[in-house]
Amino acid sequence: MSNVERGPDVVRAALVQTKWTGDKQSMIEANVALARKAAGQGAQILCFQELFYGPYFCQVQDPAYFSYTEPVPGPTTEVMSELARETGMVLVVPVYEVEQEGVFYNTAFVIDADGTYLGKYRKHHLPQVKGFWEKFYFRPGNLGYPIFQTAVGPIGVYICYDRHFPEGWRALGLAGARIVFNPSATSRGLSAYLWNLEQPAAAVANEYFVGAINRVGVEELGDNDFYGSSYFVDPRGQKVGDAASDAADDVIVRDLDMNVLKEVRHTWAFYRDRRPDSYGSLTAP
Repeated sequence: MSNVERGPDVVRAALVQTKWTGDKQSMIEANVALARKAAGQGAQILCFQELFYGPYFCQVQDPAYFSYTEPVPGPTTEVMSELARETGMVLVVPVYEVEQEGVFYNTAFVIDADGTYLGKYRKHHLPQVKGFWEKFYFRPGNLGYPIFQTAVGPIGVYICYDRHFPEGWRALGLAGARIVFNPSATSRGLSAYLWNLEQPAAAVANEYFVGAINRVGVEELGDNDFYGSSYFVDPRGQKVGDAASDAADDVIVRDLDMNVLKEVRHTWAFYRDRRPDSYGSLTAP
């Protein structure tokens, strides 16, 4: 690959976490304001939290929340394309997508630094447990595990509950991702102990950077305590700087040294030593 194709050696990357503001428009405005703050610190790529412009309505099962759907590309895509052109940042934007009436997905789309819409990822794995009634709202993703060739190099997206399944992480690594973003809505009582375990482990096993983003606060729809604590982790499983607040809106900006990828892959040759010929049983239903 040329240097242009693989991106810069150091990527300044950002994550945004926000509390629910009470309505879609003010939520978009709050997130855009934090994105501009990140751009002011030189961020080149930024990811928002899962279903960023709404509450985490999956705490209840109510068809009224179908009203939060929109097409992708659609209105929010246009807003984010303008923001990308203004700031020069690549943007990863999780929304509630409608493909056709009654067919909805938990989706994240990617906008390149010049405002170009690059495509979308649809969440594959959907929980259906108390406080996370996602099968009521979404169909499972059907677009595979795409890699987006951006101004900062190839990136991938995995969404929240996906992170419990190693196969997608590996598919993104095999396809060439240098950074994988995992926008989430995860609560303190259910899985906080996994937050600092699974994503560093995925970064190590697949030898790339991971950006882990979580919502923050307790919303009126339920008692889920979203604890923020968004962070970046490198291919050695080490956090890049401190995590974000566990209780407040926050934006973190970190420099990710892509040279670490080569160093780690030369030390731990996991891709060389894979044995796909012996993994056939993993795809059995």
